[in-house]
Amino acid sequence: MEALKVDISKVFGFVPKADIYGLAADAVAHARALEKKTGKGNDFLGWVNLPSAISDVELKDIEKTAFMIRKQVEAVVVIGIGGSYLGTRAVAEALSHSFLHLKKNRKNPIILYAGQNIGEDYLNELMEILNGMKYAIVVISKSGTTTEPAIAFRILKNHLEKRAGRAAAKDLIIAITDAQKGALRSTATKEGYKTYVIPDDVGGRYSVLTPVGLVPLAISGIDVRALVKGAIDMEKLASSSVPFEQNPCNLYAAARTMLYRSGKNIEILANFENKLHFVAEWWKQLYGESEGKEGKGIFPASVDLSADLHSMGQYIQEGERVLIETVISVNETSTRLEIPKTKEDLDGLNYIAGKRVDTVNKMAELGTMLAHVDGGVPNIRIELPKLNEYYLGQLMYFFEKACGISGYLLGVNPFDQPGVEAYKKNMFALLEKRGFEEETKKLRTRIL
Repeated sequence: MEALKVDISKVFGFVPKADIYGLAADAVAHARALEKKTGKGNDFLGWVNLPSAISDVELKDIEKTAFMIRKQVEAVVVIGIGGSYLGTRAVAEALSHSFLHLKKNRKNPIILYAGQNIGEDYLNELMEILNGMKYAIVVISKSGTTTEPAIAFRILKNHLEKRAGRAAAKDLIIAITDAQKGALRSTATKEGYKTYVIPDDVGGRYSVLTPVGLVPLAISGIDVRALVKGAIDMEKLASSSVPFEQNPCNLYAAARTMLYRSGKNIEILANFENKLHFVAEWWKQLYGESEGKEGKGIFPASVDLSADLHSMGQYIQEGERVLIETVISVNETSTRLEIPKTKEDLDGLNYIAGKRVDTVNKMAELGTMLAHVDGGVPNIRIELPKLNEYYLGQLMYFFEKACGISGYLLGVNPFDQPGVEAYKKNMFALLEKRGFEEETKKLRTRIL
């Protein structure tokens, strides 16, 4: 099997290769600290050896559950937010037919999402669609009290019980939650739901290879064994025992760290394959929540190319020179399509007639990279042989391990998120939640 590759050669014109390689000892030491669980946030490092720790018994149980649900429903609603949602959507959208929702006679259930927002219209429109479908729910929350998914679960649980009956509904709800405590665990025990555990030592943004991601993906027909196998192989390729210059995680972490130290503080994750849109959304949470603290961190952004070359391309080419561009490049497409020749050639495209659409896309990618580098934007290229479960497993573990190393190089704890609580306190106070009376008074005074 081939492996993901990282090319940082287009960075050397902005920071010397010697400076990047000068971080080798630190990067290797931080990788080792992750593996030995001796660094900051070491109580949330269960993801580091997670791929190789997943047992065949666990996978068989997930596959069995998925099979039982899959044969009963047309859709599965995944209720979650942040890491309880983005990893699943990243993999599902990358591997699904772009127009799956319009295909007739679908082989597997489609995944729909709730709890990732508090949109009243969104939930009403979702229930309107679900009124005409047989569906199941996978609800994901360690506590069961996170506002957005808790609201969605309360509403959809009620909706499903009214449509299917309470007795039948309990067999169509899967709860992925804490092993022993929390509101969702209590509900699941009381109602008799099938449950899976979110490990205590794995944070949400690192949880895609736990039941959080594996269960809904398996229900939708994704080959989760291949996904895990890819992650296992990347776990080996990214080991601290692998020489720095051969280790993709160390190279990526060191390159972006030196670029940050040189004044590049915004990283754009770019792709020329629209199916990777939600991989970028997952990546933004992973890096933003891991690194953005203590007044530090690279701001993660993303673009879908070539579409965004017609919107964001001008800024990337000639705006402030604070950007890093990291491109995920997919070597081989799953299908072929050639551009036809026309007699009139009114659009002037006969010069590429007979070429594959992907050939044009690859030249757009190469041309864009060269233009952006010439315009002062360093470029890191991440190359995937193909877009499938195996290589997505590699990619996601690669980003996780590199993120841990990058966070340590930055000097922060990449595994906490203290800033996330600020908006919640204000929201609870404004909604007059019990226990927030003083905060409610202060905020009302500020608003008035």
